[in-house]
Amino acid sequence: MLNIENLHATVADKPILKGLSLAINAGEIHAIMGPNGAGKSTLSYVLGGRPGYEVTDGSATFDGQDLLDMDPHERAAAGLFLGFQYPVEIPGVSNVQFLRESLNAQRKARGEEPLSGGDFLKLAREKAGLLGLDMDMLKRPVNVGFSGGEKKRNEMVQMGILDPKLAILDETDSGLDIDALRVVGDGINTIMRRPDKAVLLITHYQRLLDYVQPDFVHVLAAGRIVKSGGPELALELEREGYAEIAA
Repeated sequence: MLNIENLHATVADKPILKGLSLAINAGEIHAIMGPNGAGKSTLSYVLGGRPGYEVTDGSATFDGQDLLDMDPHERAAAGLFLGFQYPVEIPGVSNVQFLRESLNAQRKARGEEPLSGGDFLKLAREKAGLLGLDMDMLKRPVNVGFSGGEKKRNEMVQMGILDPKLAILDETDSGLDIDALRVVGDGINTIMRRPDKAVLLITHYQRLLDYVQPDFVHVLAAGRIVKSGGPELALELEREGYAEIAA
């Protein structure tokens, strides 16, 4: 589904990714861990198409398409979802309005009919219910006045409604207490653990992986993947840290 080969990228002319390669197949959940400054968030932004992140070498394909040649909205329409470490607030725009417009824009790009208001609200109630998010919160401006846990649950509802093929989740566990972490983990499993979908989880800590069992764990250090393994690798990192592996 996602194939990254020898990816190099810079931010403000500073090299961050330095030859990163990774392959993710449908049905797989991959976790990327690593120390601060290793390039984890840069990888997510490059794949999502954030301006200011320049690819200088290498390639990334998504379902056989050149991902790096697509605009961000084209990547989203193709089935890529990027979850942020710090979801932004959008005053004056209700969650319901934002999500309906987003979903119907993607449906239009795929040649599908837009959802009516009634059909969309039915879908929104279903997805919000899975994550314990009150529908009244979906009527509020996007993330405005939300706690950290509410913002992350709201983002999981967005993911459920948009129904992507590949979810790239950048430190979704950041700032969550145990209860919110469990809800978010359950949401990822419910929405994305399917044979036709895949997940790339970017995290500092093993705790999220207690709820979302990955198929593969990778260590990213100094702009490239330096070690890969199964879920046991995350436990090793939790015990021993990154120093030896990242050296």
